[in-house]
Amino acid sequence: MAVPNASEGRDATVVQAIACAFADGGGEARLLNVHSDGDHHRSVFTLAGPPGTLAGALLRGAAEAVSRIDVMSEGHAPRGEHPHVGALDVAPVVYLDEPSRGAACAEALVLADRIGHELSVPVFLYGELGGGRTRAQLRSGGVSGLARGIATGELGPDFGPSRLHPTAGATLVAARAPLVAFNLLLAPPATVADARRIASLIREGGSTGLPGLRAIGVQLGDAVAQVSMNVERPFEVPLALVVERVRAHAAIAGAELVGLAPSAAFTGFPDDVPLLDFDPSTHLIERALGLEAG
Repeated sequence: MAVPNASEGRDATVVQAIACAFADGGGEARLLNVHSDGDHHRSVFTLAGPPGTLAGALLRGAAEAVSRIDVMSEGHAPRGEHPHVGALDVAPVVYLDEPSRGAACAEALVLADRIGHELSVPVFLYGELGGGRTRAQLRSGGVSGLARGIATGELGPDFGPSRLHPTAGATLVAARAPLVAFNLLLAPPATVADARRIASLIREGGSTGLPGLRAIGVQLGDAVAQVSMNVERPFEVPLALVVERVRAHAAIAGAELVGLAPSAAFTGFPDDVPLLDFDPSTHLIERALGLEAG
């Protein structure tokens, strides 16, 4: 699988064009899901295919994103709540089990090389391919911070030019196991300050932190507070445990899954937390790939 993220969640025409580019080509790669969020100003695409099919599909979508999304212009309108450094911000290739890890790493490296050299977008590896550095480290300071890091020699791309693309910034590429992108909406009167405080407590390293949990607090619209998370160890940290940790500090109005998740992540999920627009047949990895009946 692959889960590329583009820094566009408001213009449906642009999102559709990128989705079509991922799906086009007549190959074996399939587009399984598109999740767009205007507040985060981000779209998450989920693709699946046999080894050797994803790099080409990802490159087509990357080219469309590069041609349509400008994250670099001075005075550009704020691009939402989600941290980012590029038009195609991240493009992880996901291995579902240990035997497929090598193929995923190879596919990710081919993709990184092609984005760097064919699209002239610098590519930074993260996770196991990047020596353990994280997305958060590379995104610290946004596109301007990454540009400063390149200029001072503190950071250098692994593929492509040694400067940011004039409109598309950079792309972060990895090979990784499945993670779960998961949001919890806090019930009033919780504020964004409450969401940020809760995120700081429950993320890995916080006083009640969970291993592999990345969390930020954001504001949606004028008043709704959200704890936005990546659960990087969903087989060890089920979503029910994440809900429990957040509930210790604030009431929860609803939950949202971004993209797909392994079914094990939902073990013991509480019935009294509404899961918005969730369809097990399309949002559980095993069912979407036909690996599990029912």
